[in-house]
Amino acid sequence: MKDKGYANPDLALTPAQLKERIDERKGDDLVIIDTRQAPEFCAGHIEGAAHLDLYGISLNDTRPQALAAFTWMLAYLLEIRGVDYDKTVVFYQENTGFRSARGFWFLEYLGHRDAHVLDGGIDAWKAGGMPLTREAWPMAGGPYETGVEGHRRILRTSFASRLKPFEEGRIATADYILGHLGDADVAIHDTRSEGEYFAENIRAARGGAIPGSVHLEWSEAIAENGSLRHASELKELLEPRGLTPDKEMVPLCQGGYRSAHAYLVYRLLDYPRIRNYLGSWKEWGDREDLPIEVPRRSA
Repeated sequence: MKDKGYANPDLALTPAQLKERIDERKGDDLVIIDTRQAPEFCAGHIEGAAHLDLYGISLNDTRPQALAAFTWMLAYLLEIRGVDYDKTVVFYQENTGFRSARGFWFLEYLGHRDAHVLDGGIDAWKAGGMPLTREAWPMAGGPYETGVEGHRRILRTSFASRLKPFEEGRIATADYILGHLGDADVAIHDTRSEGEYFAENIRAARGGAIPGSVHLEWSEAIAENGSLRHASELKELLEPRGLTPDKEMVPLCQGGYRSAHAYLVYRLLDYPRIRNYLGSWKEWGDREDLPIEVPRRSA
């Protein structure tokens, strides 16, 4: 893949870059996580990848107690797949989609400094002639676990039990958004489909949008080949809508997945302030105490 003009290009690795990082064999210092559904993983995956279908691991309540429980749970699921702060972690799916972006955002929220996605996903990996396997590496509870020999193992860590202070500037809660409605310095980016945004496809107790939000569907950032668009194309989508680097970006969707993809895009473009709204419309639309508007299509 050609250079795409990103300010932070290393966040989205090309297949060739990941292959070079794997080198002759994948060591314990590199964690590769396949976020697709289990049947897809079983049909063929990158050798040494752990499987974690992130879709459906959601939180629709961003108040402190629920958020704390959710954060520990997901950190634990990553721990048993080998994730730790001193390891390079690469998430992938079939393309550069929102499942892998969700994993990337979550690790950055936990203070991880070496998280990435595979740009173009496994489709780009295959198109580049890279190999796949159907053999899953065993998960090991420690380096000396009986029955697990050599380097072909996924080594569990103690990640969830020693989490760093969270990067609070990378997450938005309902209360945070409520306190910043109407703030000219904050842009609320609704990444859902047009049907959801215009309350034609209602997926919560109420349909509509957060007042003052700007609509741009997340999938607009993906090129026809499944990889991310060039930086110049992304800026042409964002900036005319007022989604500019001088503002704090708060993307949302239905459950914090598509919005995580927008978070990844903003990180690639080096926007300095980005908060993914984890609870997204499922939380906002279900809570009767939160204001909504119902946008109308232009005549």
